[in-house]
Amino acid sequence: MRTGEPALEGLLDLAVSIAVEAGRVLSERFSAAGPTQAVTDSVRSKSSRTDLVTEADQASDRLIVSRLAAARPHDAILAEESGSSAGTSGLTWVVDPLDGTINFVYGFPVFGVSIACRSGSGTLVGVVHDPLRDETFTAVAGGGAYRDGARLRLGPGPVMSEALVGTGFSYDSNRRAAQGLLIAHVLPQVRDIRRAGAAAIDLCWVAAGRLDGFYEAGLAPWDLAAGSLLVTEAGGTVERLDGLITGEPDVPTLLAAAPGLAGPLRDLLVSPR
Repeated sequence: MRTGEPALEGLLDLAVSIAVEAGRVLSERFSAAGPTQAVTDSVRSKSSRTDLVTEADQASDRLIVSRLAAARPHDAILAEESGSSAGTSGLTWVVDPLDGTINFVYGFPVFGVSIACRSGSGTLVGVVHDPLRDETFTAVAGGGAYRDGARLRLGPGPVMSEALVGTGFSYDSNRRAAQGLLIAHVLPQVRDIRRAGAAAIDLCWVAAGRLDGFYEAGLAPWDLAAGSLLVTEAGGTVERLDGLITGEPDVPTLLAAAPGLAGPLRDLLVSPR
């Protein structure tokens, strides 16, 4: 984890401490038994009826943004719930205070906190904290990827027919229909498909070898900033593929995979259906 670069290590330590603290906020509000009245009462829709935000999202967001602003007042912040704030340092914090909100609401135990710091040259540090499993995934540009201090190193990956591949679906119903056609094309060619509902966690699981590959269209910067760095620093491949969603050529699809699987999975995704 140590890179010999004090500035990056300071950024990483700050992100870890804040992510873990925000994770405690989420854990205190989570019920594995299913939706509590308090959670249900706090739910509202955003872009569609399937795109939800809760008081837990907002509480986590407030904590993260306030901690970052206090520690790094000259940095910019791009957060899913509170939006963006300008900075003068050249650094931007990209924050998802609760990735997997629908899972959280229903008591489905897959969600996390994602915090990344990026400059004009790319993402410098990334942290994803899974509070239910008490796992913290970290990466520093050029310094490797880790889970709770243990180095993550990917092998080449399996052949396509033996690959476990993760994916996700849009909140937009028309885009979902296109994604359904794509998954029908992919499923017969792989070992199986998983849809966990939290892209930041999915990307960490690619970095850790729990998934061989992952793809999803229309992800926001806060969904992928930290997790993408985890994958590349673990030796995996992250690519942007355009034109996979019918009628929306400008909606990119993120592909992340073990290095030997990336090419075959890319070819499968872009092949005619």
